[in-house]
Amino acid sequence: MTGTELSPERRRADRARLEDEVVDVLVIGGGVTGAGAALDAASRGLKVGLIEARDWAAGTSSRSSKLIHGGLRYLEQMAFPLVHEALKERARLIRTIAPHLVRPLPFLLPLTAPVWQRAYYGAGVALYDVLGAAFARDRAIPRHRHLSRRATLETFPALRRDAVRGAIRYYDAQVDDARHTLAVVRTAAGYGAAALSSARVVGLLRESDAPDAAVVGVHVADLTDGSTFTVRARSVIAATGVWSDDIGRMLGSAAPSLKVRASKGVHLLVPGSAIDGGDVGPHGLILRTPTSVLFVIPWGGQWIVGTTDTPWTLDRDHPAASSADIDYLLGQVNRVLTRPLTADDIVGVYAGLRPLLAGESDDTSRLSREHAVVTPVPGLVLVAGGKYTTYRVMAADAVDAAAERLPGVPPSRTAELPLVGARGWGEVRDRAAELAAGYGVPEAAVERLLRRHGDQVTAVLDLVREDPALGRSLPGAPEHLAAEVVHATRAEGALHLDDVLTRRTRISIETPHRGVESAAEVARLMATVHGWQDDFLAEEIAHYEARVAAERESQRMPDDRTADAARLGAPDVRKAVQGTPSG
Repeated sequence: MTGTELSPERRRADRARLEDEVVDVLVIGGGVTGAGAALDAASRGLKVGLIEARDWAAGTSSRSSKLIHGGLRYLEQMAFPLVHEALKERARLIRTIAPHLVRPLPFLLPLTAPVWQRAYYGAGVALYDVLGAAFARDRAIPRHRHLSRRATLETFPALRRDAVRGAIRYYDAQVDDARHTLAVVRTAAGYGAAALSSARVVGLLRESDAPDAAVVGVHVADLTDGSTFTVRARSVIAATGVWSDDIGRMLGSAAPSLKVRASKGVHLLVPGSAIDGGDVGPHGLILRTPTSVLFVIPWGGQWIVGTTDTPWTLDRDHPAASSADIDYLLGQVNRVLTRPLTADDIVGVYAGLRPLLAGESDDTSRLSREHAVVTPVPGLVLVAGGKYTTYRVMAADAVDAAAERLPGVPPSRTAELPLVGARGWGEVRDRAAELAAGYGVPEAAVERLLRRHGDQVTAVLDLVREDPALGRSLPGAPEHLAAEVVHATRAEGALHLDDVLTRRTRISIETPHRGVESAAEVARLMATVHGWQDDFLAEEIAHYEARVAAERESQRMPDDRTADAARLGAPDVRKAVQGTPSG
């Protein structure tokens, strides 16, 4: 691999490359599937471009339940191939691809009925273990275990005694989805892909005016300066998730396309003290609801509670959580807790959209989580559906389809390809105390950095050595160092304040102030890299504050339509911030 840094200088060079060269594969969409396709193609030796309209993982890929899982509930739907495939990918991610970002996590499946439920659920979890066992070479994922009521309450004291008769403990895995997607993008860049965020595809370049004419490139608007340019490609892959219909409209009504529906998933974050998780060690909960499942997931010193599963037909860039969504989640989780959660416990809220392949049913919880790859016209491949865990398989399938037009392309090699931060993980994961002493920062801070950056941790710590002031904590976010902001701007492609507060870190959902108290200092640190003028810096801060205010207002609204209207009170930063960012 060559350099993986997504620096401002790299962005300018990649923009020039995309204008001047003809790429073998151009990928539209910087979520995990698009990033995966770019990495898959680039690691096969192809010349690759990757274009994202906003920020890396700005859509669905930063707003998931943050789980890498086989999908226990899909066994009930008899979706054995889907579960089998997902469990295989889970093992690869934990073992090789991203062990610093993906770690096993135990879950309790509470039992609320007599013997039949233990037998029924137990059979399902046993099958889950069997399907996953073939890939767990080192037993990183332990087998399930049945717990009595007493053992269940000792493990998770927050559960009401009268609400459970026992539990089954099984294992899945947890991931920081936004940082994982970013690692995929950076790894693709290391294999030579030209990666450009804040670049929106506004049209397809066709070989002729015929309805079935081949796609030979795209027209792009660079949202950093308002300019437009054209990228020529031998094959184009659109991995645009819930935005798949936009590509369909560019094709025209005569061409076939994928039909994707959006399902809104809302999650809450509450403090660790709000739910007594006991002293046994962090465990999650999986609870049955009338229509789906509900997770209670340990997340650092907090808990994630989610998710909803409802159709969404409004603004796709900024799906909004309503008070009805929040009340639903609180109502469902409070059925089993000794101390009910209230709205006052909520630290953060986020909403995302899952792309589901449309079927005959209007019930989004029953639509397919399998993926589809189609070629509606020569030169264009559409990929959609699936789930986060199986992103790599989706990406490989899409590149296989694109490679049909390209002679001599080798097969995918990403199944055993470590991402940025993973290759030397075994050498650094137990060195927190040593690194902390060497760099003069708290050991707890190094532990957190290791779990976010893996073997790239010294790239962040070296900034502290160069400028000790960068070793201080951020205002309003004591778990984060100033050096993380500089590193995000220099090496991780952060172009706007929102990129750092929402995806490079999770300050926007992990703090009661939603990042407002940190915004001015984070913007100042970013300005040292980007060279922002004072007026541009002030606009960035004002926009971020307006975004937080709009989100808070939307969460007080009673339904989707009013919540959407409230959220749209703060336009996207890539449309709102104008002017000259640097002198």
